[in-house]
Amino acid sequence: MTRLFCALAALFAVAIGCSAAMAQGESRFTGLKLSGDQPIQIESDKLEVRDADGLAIFTGNVNVMQGETLLKSTRMKVFYAKSGDGNEQAAPGDSMQSIERIEVDGKVYVKTQTQVATSDQAAFDMATDTLTMSGKEVVLSDGPNVIVGCKLTVLMSTGEATLDGCGKKEGSGRVKMLLQPSSRSQ
Repeated sequence: MTRLFCALAALFAVAIGCSAAMAQGESRFTGLKLSGDQPIQIESDKLEVRDADGLAIFTGNVNVMQGETLLKSTRMKVFYAKSGDGNEQAAPGDSMQSIERIEVDGKVYVKTQTQVATSDQAAFDMATDTLTMSGKEVVLSDGPNVIVGCKLTVLMSTGEATLDGCGKKEGSGRVKMLLQPSSRSQ
């Protein structure tokens, strides 16, 4: 499985597993069942590659699709790590292993078969295996069950997740959750 696939899959993991895991009181994300053999299709109005900066920028109606999973946003930036000698950036086509982080912004929307996650921005840091979704509201829904906060941080290696409320200071405020008892049997 390539690092690009892992990074995009991490963004998808929020929509696939987060609301179900939180609703069941689990600490791990259990719904990520994507297969490395499924192609990832990326479409955008424009692609800008800055080799010297080690950066690829997809802008305008960005759609990332894999199987039944869809990520939409206004912009997606893919940052490439420096090559082994530390002087040159790895070019985007060189190796998927060279991806350092992915940043997505502009009304981020992730949808799977039954789950949806929305935020203003999302980022995946490859070195720390950390996914962060943030904004005015981060909304995770699975059918009628909804969780709302302002900053979701997920350590993908352990599945440990923290959802901060929407107070004036980061980490203050309240997280809101609506669970429908009838949905537990589904």
